[in-house]
Amino acid sequence: DEVVDALRFTKDGLIPAIAQQFDTHEVLMMAWMNEDAVRETLATGRVCYYSRSRQKLWRKGESSGQVQSLVDLTFDCDADSILMQVDQLGVACHTGRLTCFYKSVRSDGIIDSHDVLIDPNQ
Repeated sequence: DEVVDALRFTKDGLIPAIAQQFDTHEVLMMAWMNEDAVRETLATGRVCYYSRSRQKLWRKGESSGQVQSLVDLTFDCDADSILMQVDQLGVACHTGRLTCFYKSVRSDGIIDSHDVLIDPNQ
C-alpha cells in the first residue's frame, strides 16, 4: 500500500490517470482510478479503472478485448495525477479510434485527426 498511501485522491476517492502507449508515447486516454483500481493494476499488470457512471471497477478490455498492459506507473510532483505507460492491444477509445484524443483544434475549426479503426458497435 506504499503507492496508494503516497497518492492524493479527490474527496470522492478518485485520481485522474492518463494512459500513454509506451513505445510511441502517444497519449491514449484519461480515466479515473480509485484505490482498488490502483492496487489491482499494480498486482495484475492489467490496467483497471473506476467507472464513475457504473460506480464500479472497469477492467480495460474486459468486454471489448482492447486490453492495456501496464509497463510503468508514475505520478506527478503533487501526487494527484497518474501517468501509466501501457501496451495497448487494439484501440483505446470507445469510438473505435486508437486514442480518445482525436479532436484537433485548427485555425478553421475542429477536425477528427484519427480515423475509426474498428466499428464501435461490435
